[in-house]
Amino acid sequence: MHSQSAQSPEETARRIYHRLFMLRNAEIVLIVLGLTIASLYFDQDPPLPPLLVTLALIAGLNLYTWLRLRSGYSYGNGEVFALMLLDVAGLTAVFYFSGGASNPFIWFYLLPLMIAATILPRWQAWMMATVTVACYSALFLIETPATGVQAHRHGEDFQMHVFGMWLGFVMSAGFVAVIIVGMAYSLRERDRKLAEAREQALKNERLVALGTLAAGTAHELGTPLGTMAILTAELQREYAGAADTGLQRKLGILQHQIGRCKEALSALSTSAGAGRAESGHRMRVDGYLESVITAWRGQRPAVQLALHIGDGLPEADIIAERTLTQALVNVLDNAADASPDHVALRATWTREALALTIADRGPGLSKTVAGRLGKQPVSTKEEGLGVGLLLSQSTVERLGGRLTIGNRDHGGTLIGIELPLLPKREHKA
Repeated sequence: MHSQSAQSPEETARRIYHRLFMLRNAEIVLIVLGLTIASLYFDQDPPLPPLLVTLALIAGLNLYTWLRLRSGYSYGNGEVFALMLLDVAGLTAVFYFSGGASNPFIWFYLLPLMIAATILPRWQAWMMATVTVACYSALFLIETPATGVQAHRHGEDFQMHVFGMWLGFVMSAGFVAVIIVGMAYSLRERDRKLAEAREQALKNERLVALGTLAAGTAHELGTPLGTMAILTAELQREYAGAADTGLQRKLGILQHQIGRCKEALSALSTSAGAGRAESGHRMRVDGYLESVITAWRGQRPAVQLALHIGDGLPEADIIAERTLTQALVNVLDNAADASPDHVALRATWTREALALTIADRGPGLSKTVAGRLGKQPVSTKEEGLGVGLLLSQSTVERLGGRLTIGNRDHGGTLIGIELPLLPKREHKA
């Protein structure tokens, strides 16, 4: 399935952490092997005490990495970058005591740079390139314990060779920082867009299934609703006496609710497949919001709605569409069901976008479902299935907007809706 092929950021960070641990193990083995070969076969006499201390520090860093892998805590780019900087410091210390810039393994500086270019953000990759070039340059300019011996043995030709190695490294570091970082960024953007496309495809599959189910349900509900309407009308006529005013009022409420259901089913049948241009019309934002709020208050008169619309907002138009109205009403209904004593609606807009926030004082979302909107249905009610919010989000996104959901600081749920507005019409003189 799609979810199995895409790794979570936490799994990716853990794999990166594990690879750094393995690379550091290989680094320790190679350093020990190199010191052994240099001492036994090439008659070199490297300063072992500082090199052994450096190896011990690198091993301690790797022990920390191993403990972090076993702990199960989350990993971040900042921690990976800090560990790689410590790796560069360890390499610099090893090179300082084993030949400086003339060390044949000085190209190891490219390893942390290439890793940073492929897994870390651009600024951290550029910082790693700057640090590695600075360390290499310091080894080239500063006299190390073996620099004088090498220069005495090989003269100016060897110095030119070391300078050429340094210049080649600087050019390689620049190449990695410019080309590889750009390619890695493009690949990460491609993967992100592919993941979004997979999520959108899954959401569209759910919406198609919901549409098919809704059409079948609408067809099945037509007959029982018609029967209920007939029976309710007969009961109203049968108990039309003055002594049955309470029953008449309740029957009237039932008749009204049945009428609402029939209107909703009729709208579902007539607007199925209608596009945005067919089902919407241009309307002033304030007038549209007023019509939505008035219609919703007629359905939920007992709910306390705190309405906040800023003064002095610019004139702007919106596409007044049936599905958008249903989405806004559905969000308000969810808030009213969770907190009938208080629902707050705040609306602000510019000439380009409308921002709505709907807040309630209900129980809010649990930590397990907070932020899950868009991946699977989320409900703000204990008995809800989350289908209403999923459809509302899909409608808002289809119109080019965005719907977010989260918990309020002092309890309750906060839903934010952003919608693009239509450009201002030019009035001809």
